[in-house]
Amino acid sequence: MTVQQEIEQQLKSQLNPSFLDVANESHQHSVPPNSETHFRVIVVSQAFESKRKVARHQQVYVALNAQLEGPVHALALHTYTPDEWRQRQQDAPESPECLGGSKSD
Repeated sequence: MTVQQEIEQQLKSQLNPSFLDVANESHQHSVPPNSETHFRVIVVSQAFESKRKVARHQQVYVALNAQLEGPVHALALHTYTPDEWRQRQQDAPESPECLGGSKSD
């Protein structure tokens, strides 16, 4: 199972999302080819109702504890309730370009 699949499985199991998108963005960073270290995660879940962004992110971190202790270096998290997701017209911000490491040379 890939790291991306593990992330998807854990989030589905822990948060029961109505929408989930996990994108491996490692290729945009200074890492070896085929790495699974940098991910963009969009999670829409009723579990986020009445919670601030920090508490939502903490829920994701708890769900992905094993991955964060291992191969995952960075997560770009976009967490929404179903109402917020509808209001955003099912659109989340894009990740900025990486400027770290050799990419900034």
